Amino acid sequence: MRISIEHAIHLLQSGQVVAIPTETVYGLAAALSQPKAITEIFALKGRPANNPLIVHLADATAVKGYVPEVPPDFSKLAAAFWPGPLTLVLPSVTDKIPNTVRAGLTTTAFRIPSHALTRQLLAHTGPLVMPSANMSGRPSATCVEHVEIDFGSHFPVLDGGHCTKGVESTILLWRDGAWDVIRLGAIAPEDFFPILGYTPQVAKVAEGTKTPLCPGQLYRHYAPQAQLELERHFSEHHAGVVIGFEDRIYPQGCRLIPLGQSTQPEVAMQRLYAVLRRLDQEGIKHAWVDSNFPTQGLWLTLQERLSKAAQK
Repeated sequence: MRISIEHAIHLLQSGQVVAIPTETVYGLAAALSQPKAITEIFALKGRPANNPLIVHLADATAVKGYVPEVPPDFSKLAAAFWPGPLTLVLPSVTDKIPNTVRAGLTTTAFRIPSHALTRQLLAHTGPLVMPSANMSGRPSATCVEHVEIDFGSHFPVLDGGHCTKGVESTILLWRDGAWDVIRLGAIAPEDFFPILGYTPQVAKVAEGTKTPLCPGQLYRHYAPQAQLELERHFSEHHAGVVIGFEDRIYPQGCRLIPLGQSTQPEVAMQRLYAVLRRLDQEGIKHAWVDSNFPTQGLWLTLQERLSKAAQK
């Protein structure tokens, strides 16, 4: 059910959940001041309770009201990337952030989104808690139609068009005297070098970890029902559906579902979730994925999303 921004504001202030657009993906939003609505998000998505959520704020100065202090270079990062697809995980004043949002951690993830409609909402509603608007583990929603497929045509959605980035925000965590990337996203690790003077390390989740520090760390994510197999080199032995690139030639008998050109990672990321959802919409059970692309920049994010989608 597509609603106006005035209706969305009313529903959120009344303690209901609304799907809203951001520049990355659509999110299921609840007001930070509405604990029942936050709990409902977990139920709607089938989301594990130990998977923390992101708090979305209107501006960077609002973050300081929820943390005892900000780490070094916080202001530089905020000035360079907010509003935008960056999330920062910071030690927080725990009595100001519901335990359900933090998943019991002493840290909270904060973001300042850039989508114009979302910023209008935040100006009226105050902080919003928001994971992606999809069933847990499935490909994220990048348009209203995706939300309707997952939650039904009756579910309230604020239509903001197609998401311009198409993948989730990059998440940084300050620890041991430096910032680490704990979730790859729409900002490449290398893009932080001019601001920080170094490229943050992409952290790996330690074996045996039971509580993730941010969304997207522990579980099979972004995955269609179809089984994906990543392949760097194709031969006449390959047949069937290939998720690949328009400027490449694949063996006879392969049906291409394109991500765009092999020189355009931004386009590939913008199309990725729609392509993965298309597999299920068409009842495709298996697909090859052309993974013959670089392993730096935004290509690294694409590789990570495809690897998680292909997990058994």
